[in-house]
Amino acid sequence: MRNIKLVIEYEGTNYAGWQEQRAKGPFAKEVSPPTIQAHLREAIQKVTGEWVVLYAASRTDAGVHALGQVVNFKTSSYIPVEKLAPAINFYLPKEIVVRSAEEVPEDFHAQFDAKSKVYKYTVLNDPIPRALDRNFSYRFPRSLDTEKMKQAASYLPGSHDFRSFSVESLPKKDSTRNIKSFEITQEDRYIHFVVEADGFLHKMIRGIVGTLLMVGSGKMAVEEFRRILQAKDRRLAGPTVPARGLCLLKVKYNEEKS
Repeated sequence: MRNIKLVIEYEGTNYAGWQEQRAKGPFAKEVSPPTIQAHLREAIQKVTGEWVVLYAASRTDAGVHALGQVVNFKTSSYIPVEKLAPAINFYLPKEIVVRSAEEVPEDFHAQFDAKSKVYKYTVLNDPIPRALDRNFSYRFPRSLDTEKMKQAASYLPGSHDFRSFSVESLPKKDSTRNIKSFEITQEDRYIHFVVEADGFLHKMIRGIVGTLLMVGSGKMAVEEFRRILQAKDRRLAGPTVPARGLCLLKVKYNEEKS
């Protein structure tokens, strides 16, 4: 069996996230919402003739985008690896593209071998909306103090319990993650929040950004942000910002595994 690694780009606007979902309810003909995984699996089946199992580095939520999602699957197909990406792309909808395909060691696993993931959240800080990129940024109309947000974000790197920013509420589940870096940059009216971590809780980035926006708009002090991080209480933090501003940029691996 060959082990194939794919790097996937997709626009998540019209999809129910990465994870394939099974229809629920009493009606056998109920249609499952469209997902990235389901479309990719069907395209691979048309190319290889096999119904493969797909493993993804990150289970992105509905509306979240990706430039560098990593997927792997096992196949008995002899199709040359350089022909796989264009062949699979032929059967994919226009919002999903396989950017590259390569054969990797048999024990490579896209999820379990990932060392860190890099996400970017984009905020349009403008009272006037934009038409062209409305699906790729969250518009925040009120003025923002970027320096104050940077001060608050300086408390984030390191290993912390990020329960205050996640919608997950399972008390026994490990909610400690290690943020390697958190950068805030500005281009014209666009503010980018780029975070790298060993993993993320459900909607954790969106909760962090929503709380930082409260700091930037003057509704929360920098020190209050630090106290919220330490409190491990989601009720104290800011809102969860919409999914459309979030994009998975890259998944990092040890070189010998990728």
